Amino acid sequence: MRVVKEANVRRSEILDAAELLFGTKGFDCTSTTDILNEVGIARGTLYYHFKSKEDILDAIIERMTGSLAAKADEIAGNKDVPVLQRLTRMMLALNVNSDLGHEIMEQVHKPQNALMHQKMQERLLAGITPIAAALIEEGTAQGICQTDYPAETAEMTLLYSNTVFDDLAVYGGEERQRKITAFIYNLERLLGMERESLREAVLPIFG
Repeated sequence: MRVVKEANVRRSEILDAAELLFGTKGFDCTSTTDILNEVGIARGTLYYHFKSKEDILDAIIERMTGSLAAKADEIAGNKDVPVLQRLTRMMLALNVNSDLGHEIMEQVHKPQNALMHQKMQERLLAGITPIAAALIEEGTAQGICQTDYPAETAEMTLLYSNTVFDDLAVYGGEERQRKITAFIYNLERLLGMERESLREAVLPIFG
């Protein structure tokens, strides 16, 4: 007997299966047939929900970045935490050790999955940059920092942190410390702050 499911339930099943396959086999090495077999549906059902494999990838990335944006927004909105600590915590929450699918995030950074990486980065910047920029503007209003380019500063900082923080755990003690120190130093420059003014507030966040 054919099982009929709600459209949103079936759509989520397809995305879950594709995310698992993209994460283990890579986007290019996963076929629509692989996805069909994983979910146990007919091809027509798949194409009812998605036009192509790239359309599925777009939906997965949209779901993942939506989750990240919600987390970033929650961190940014916690007024009990100083503004620049919120900014740093938000950026740390974007790394691969977050509660997103670890396997697919690893795939995103592989050369053969350049399309995945490009799409993920574009969506992250579009979703997170306005939140980070608002935090920088809040810091400016409080007289903590000064920049005429809050959105651009947010974008530059996110691009750097999204690359470096993803790999932070693999570095040894001395190299890890150097990466963290360099991040704090350059963030101070971007935010128009005096040297070492961020260190005490931000360094404990890294453990």
